[in-house]
Amino acid sequence: MATIRLAQHDDAPAAPLPGIIGSSPAMAEVYRTTRQVARSSASVLLLGETGTGKELIAHAIHHLSDRRDRPFVRVNCGALSESLLESELFGHVRGAFTGAIDNRTGRFEAAHQGTIFLDEINSTTLHLQVKLLRVLQEREFERVGDTRTVRVDTRIIAASNRDLLELALAGSFREDLYYRLNVVPIFLPPLRERTEDVPTLVTHFLNYYNEKNDRYVAHIDPRAIEALQRYAWPGNVRELQNYVERAVVMAPGDEFTFELLPEAVRTGRQSKSLGPRAMTFEELTEELVVQGLSAAGAEADDLHSRIVNSVEREVISQVMAMCDSVQIKAAARLGINRNTLHKKLKEYGLDGDEP
Repeated sequence: MATIRLAQHDDAPAAPLPGIIGSSPAMAEVYRTTRQVARSSASVLLLGETGTGKELIAHAIHHLSDRRDRPFVRVNCGALSESLLESELFGHVRGAFTGAIDNRTGRFEAAHQGTIFLDEINSTTLHLQVKLLRVLQEREFERVGDTRTVRVDTRIIAASNRDLLELALAGSFREDLYYRLNVVPIFLPPLRERTEDVPTLVTHFLNYYNEKNDRYVAHIDPRAIEALQRYAWPGNVRELQNYVERAVVMAPGDEFTFELLPEAVRTGRQSKSLGPRAMTFEELTEELVVQGLSAAGAEADDLHSRIVNSVEREVISQVMAMCDSVQIKAAARLGINRNTLHKKLKEYGLDGDEP
């Protein structure tokens, strides 16, 4: 009788991906999943806040795959209207609409035997989602204004900064398309959940912008690093990159000083122009603890751990119930990534059957 050999789990740290900075546990999981899925032909859904590096991961998947020598085509679905996006993706024939003076090849055809990266797919309309679903299922479509069917062999990587399942439950995203895209989800953690990577990122961007601007800002004020690690980073790595570039340009000498940071980072508060930020799960827990211990005096430190655990368990339990035990939806509501939620569910004995 034939035996089935189970795959062995490799506990060794995952090797970083070229061009992607960070060695935190959260990023190690991203590296591991990316390398594993790249070798397949499965569709990939990249989830994460704006500025977390979803396009970098999409490039890495393509370059680690057997399609690396074929085209990598990026489409920002949020940058075009429905009609323009449909023509951009599928092409059109002459006379299909006003201004269509020539036949045009769409991005799916341009990515034949390669990879197409659909960024901000959450912004597509329901009408366009029907056509995207057909491409995923049948690998075929018609150009706008044409009846001839075009067949393509294109791998699809999609990205969203919104919870697609939540959008599907709200009726603004097709549930069947969500499940076709969500074969392998990869969650990009926000920078506030991997602040141990901040010093390495700062060094990387310093070197890059020093060379680009012919500067030599080689020293970093420890107070600057401390402030950067305390900041909540609503704009994630992209925001950090902008601040480092500004510091390189504005530095009077060779040091990245605390004073070169914007006020929002120095004070730990967001700029008012960004609007209010929802509390993260950890911040909510801490706020509840502070309120509960404000009059506890010397016993506060001893009670802190137990109250934190109690509050965490209760909040997670209630949010999971509200979200019908859908972890990705609950994680979005709590302001943490799914891996963190999964660990907390196991820690508090709340994990169910969801993988």
